[in-house]
Amino acid sequence: MKSLTSLKPLRHRARMRVLALPLAALTALPLAGCTTEGGPGSARQRADADPAARPELQRFYRQKLTWRECGDVECARLTVPRDYAHPGDGKTFVLPVARAATDEGEGRVGTLVYNPGGPGESGVADLRDGGAESFGAKARARFDIVSFDPRGVAGSRPALDCPEEEEDEQEDAAEEQPPVPRTAAARARALADARAEATACRRGSRGLLRHVGTQDVARDLDVLRAALGERKLTYVGWSYGTHLGTRYAEQFPRRVRAMVLDGAVDPSLGWAQRALSEGTGFRRAVDDYAKQCAEVVGSGCPGESPGEIRRLIEDLYERTEHDPLPVDGEEEGLGTTDVVDAVSLAMYAPEDDWTPLSAALRAGARGDGTKLAELSEAGEPGPAARSRGKGKSGERESDGPVDNSDAAILAVSCADTGYPRTAEPYWDALERAEGRAGLYGVSSVLSVLACKDLPPGTQRPRRVAADGVPPVLVVGTTGDPATPYEEAESVAEQLPGGMLLTYEAPGHTAYGRAGACVTKRVDDYLVGLREVPDGTTC
Repeated sequence: MKSLTSLKPLRHRARMRVLALPLAALTALPLAGCTTEGGPGSARQRADADPAARPELQRFYRQKLTWRECGDVECARLTVPRDYAHPGDGKTFVLPVARAATDEGEGRVGTLVYNPGGPGESGVADLRDGGAESFGAKARARFDIVSFDPRGVAGSRPALDCPEEEEDEQEDAAEEQPPVPRTAAARARALADARAEATACRRGSRGLLRHVGTQDVARDLDVLRAALGERKLTYVGWSYGTHLGTRYAEQFPRRVRAMVLDGAVDPSLGWAQRALSEGTGFRRAVDDYAKQCAEVVGSGCPGESPGEIRRLIEDLYERTEHDPLPVDGEEEGLGTTDVVDAVSLAMYAPEDDWTPLSAALRAGARGDGTKLAELSEAGEPGPAARSRGKGKSGERESDGPVDNSDAAILAVSCADTGYPRTAEPYWDALERAEGRAGLYGVSSVLSVLACKDLPPGTQRPRRVAADGVPPVLVVGTTGDPATPYEEAESVAEQLPGGMLLTYEAPGHTAYGRAGACVTKRVDDYLVGLREVPDGTTC
């Protein structure tokens, strides 16, 4: 989230740190309802209601994927129109697809498609790195597990590019931006930085920015469903993937076989509400860390009581605003934003990260920021924790495409939501978020500031409208920092027949990290469509 929302201030280290962002989603093509057969224009209206029936889209829907070996999985490529309003203009995205096929014969149910999060995470890289292991054994045995790189992301061709601007060589360029821009000068600097980020993104991504919204990705998901030979979609989405799932359910409710939304993003929240929700989630998660540290970490906690741990963290934030922590081998020390980053990232997977965080905080209290810097630069947790994609735009993994997750989280977030075009609403939201969530709320607001100067999304917040969709399973974790539990409750209530499965624990998302209770219920639903009684708790 460079800030949490965009994952920018907190996770946007230059990346958007966490999450899913305020979303709303721009509609690429209205799907008209059916009219009485035989009336004027009725055939065209039926075609609009069923995109697969539109003549201009037939070549996309009739694709057959050609699989080839790529490591431990199989890979293919899917072609989709760049603009669904003009699918015959010759402009396309070519999307990488990966499959971990089941060995099951007669017991095979079909194909299960998943999105690991983001926006901006490569589904292909996730699957190649063992993403299928996040599914229960029962689901893995009965489904081919498939994921893909969304349009503009990672191996997509073309791909988004929002390169970092070179540092200005003015005298004040090296001055540290305060974590909370309160003065006119600090706000002007924040606006200038955000404008430079937006300018770089427009230049690097050229005409792609209006075509990478989640509504379009949902259309791509339906083309993928058809190319996989599936009449109906079985889908699992973590975090941002839940937003993709709800947008698919709205456009293609009767094409859903089963859908699991884990760590749900509530599309009825406006951008400022989403930033506040996210910031509050991280503030509560850090408080949970202070309360539960002894239980999880044992004697390695950085304080003997929750109050002592909270004070240590707050003291570090205050200290580093004016006196950065030294870091071994680095000329520049660790500032407040970096420390907030490190603490926030450790909230995703407490079982893995609270112990190293505790050691880093103890070192920080002694004046050494090296371990905190390592946490701050480590990125989000891996597939098991289902965190969002990270990595600096332009960085290349050893055997994969350029990691452009920073660019994608910015571009997709801004395309999905109607952000204000003037600065004042952001400052108003920042003051409210700081009052409720402290630096975590500030980070969530600042992370989306660049959206002011990028092409605006056209949709506003709205409740899920998916009449005809079968029962959808929503999984919510009570201590989720990035997608707070209240959002899961809300999404389950908005979906017709929505089922809420609650995991009582800290950390981001549940399926794949929560143990047998959650795994059994999710797998039984995916495989046998066994409904989960609403209110079930693990």
